[in-house]
Amino acid sequence: MAESFRATHHFLTSLLITAAITITTLKSVHTTATNTEFVKSSCTVTTYPRLCVASLSTHASLIQTSPKLMAHAALNITLASAKATSVMMVRLSSSSQLKPREVSAMRDCVEELGDTLDELRKSIGEMGQLIGSSYEVYMSDIQTWVSAALTDENTCTDGFEGDDMNGKVKVFVRERILVIAHLTSNALALINHFASIHG
Repeated sequence: MAESFRATHHFLTSLLITAAITITTLKSVHTTATNTEFVKSSCTVTTYPRLCVASLSTHASLIQTSPKLMAHAALNITLASAKATSVMMVRLSSSSQLKPREVSAMRDCVEELGDTLDELRKSIGEMGQLIGSSYEVYMSDIQTWVSAALTDENTCTDGFEGDDMNGKVKVFVRERILVIAHLTSNALALINHFASIHG
């Protein structure tokens, strides 16, 4: 009888553990799906929703269902992309194959990207300060800086206007800056959306 009791007890314990694991797995799958759906639905407020989903869906578990975390993640992704592009342009500007006008445009663009990086860093820092009575002041600063970053990126591409620019260099730089500008635009839309539901 003791053997039968132990076997039944062992079976029930195993069954409970299996049920607990299954429930935890189902909750995790549901949470992941919910987070991913949140990212997709939040991206509908952006001008470039496909880019938004592509850049942020891998961060869905960190974003969860928080509009603030969504905006914060968008800023961080934009910052990383701008940093990588800036480094690439510094390297490219030292190429001996570029004309002096192209080198000048590259350096100007790197300077504009430097401003973009500063504005994005300040915005990310202020995102952590969005509490209490200072919320509106910080949010206004963030919106202003991200808008300025977008202007800097557009100014960067202006330097590559004209027929005397190398077509490949012009297209390459414009493509990279366009991605950053689209990411910045999306980040600004997500920030504005967060501001509208918070205020």
